[in-house]
Amino acid sequence: MTIADPTAGKLRQIAWLRLNALEFAPKRVHTLLERFGGSPETAFSEPDSTWRDALPDLTAKQLDRLRKIRDQDFSKELAFLERSGGRAVAFTDPDYPTNLKPLPDAPPVLIVRGSFVSEDKFSVAIVGSRRASSYGLSLARRFAAELADRGLTIVSGGARGVDTQAHLGALDAKGRTIAYLGCGADINYPSENRTLFDNIVASGGAVASEFPLGTRPEPWRFPARNRLISGTALGVLVIESPLDSGSLITAREAGDQGRDVFAIPGPIDTGRSAGCHKLIQDGAKLVQSVDDILEELGVLTLRSPDGPTNLISGAPIPTNLPPEQRRVLELLTLQPRNVDSMIVESKMTAPQVSSILTLLEMRGLARRVPGNAFVRVL
Repeated sequence: MTIADPTAGKLRQIAWLRLNALEFAPKRVHTLLERFGGSPETAFSEPDSTWRDALPDLTAKQLDRLRKIRDQDFSKELAFLERSGGRAVAFTDPDYPTNLKPLPDAPPVLIVRGSFVSEDKFSVAIVGSRRASSYGLSLARRFAAELADRGLTIVSGGARGVDTQAHLGALDAKGRTIAYLGCGADINYPSENRTLFDNIVASGGAVASEFPLGTRPEPWRFPARNRLISGTALGVLVIESPLDSGSLITAREAGDQGRDVFAIPGPIDTGRSAGCHKLIQDGAKLVQSVDDILEELGVLTLRSPDGPTNLISGAPIPTNLPPEQRRVLELLTLQPRNVDSMIVESKMTAPQVSSILTLLEMRGLARRVPGNAFVRVL
């Protein structure tokens, strides 16, 4: 039996924290990692000249930052993660959010308090106004609780107003919830949500950020993090959003990412829901109940008599499936999965995966869609 080396694990965590601290654009970091075999440890052992070869447009300012961070001590950051039950989750880690991976600007690393789980691929994001009325706040909490009770993970941004109530609703239902912050994962912003964030982690959920630990909340960071809220989810529900709300940015990101957009209408004479009404005019699904969301997503739920609801994408996996077919079927989601990515994740050969997908298609468990991809069938 091989025993993991804890020192090697710490060094790898520090390497990812170091890479994260550069705050280079995600695409640029992915290019860099490809050059260095996916290893941040290798990257930081290389001289400046090798970095310039890998990233020819690297500026003098960025090189200065690289030199500074290469020598920086990250023991305090590592100690915080160990103390708070957190870690750096790299793009290549098996528990990196499944739905984020296909995005071209997926963060190379997420700093996470708590944990991601495979069931998070069945998520719904709930966003809305920070200054929501009692109507919007109560709807956010109720819809989040009902969706979480059906087994979906609730994703939001940890902000005041609708975000906070969405997280609380998920916790009410003893469900999972993920908060993506527009600051470092160690920063409680807003400050009054410190207990909420602790409760999310204690419940088994996650408080996550693509920004380095210690990063203060700045206005430009919130639109950037919105793509993570929408990208993690199958769809985004917008509740009580005025026309100038940041939640419309999340809805726009969702549309660009191929996610479903849902909106709850409100009174027409206050302007509080003007953004929701605009989304509905532009094609968002008008929502009156959680069933409207589940129907649009094509999600079935089964309620367990002995515990929380379990979410099923389509029918439950047949018990008589051979192990190889089960392995491939478990990789399929309600969003298209590219065949090449399934070959990599399944660790099977291309002919094997293609053959299994054909068999699953014949059994009515999978369906081929454009782009050399498959989806799970209801």
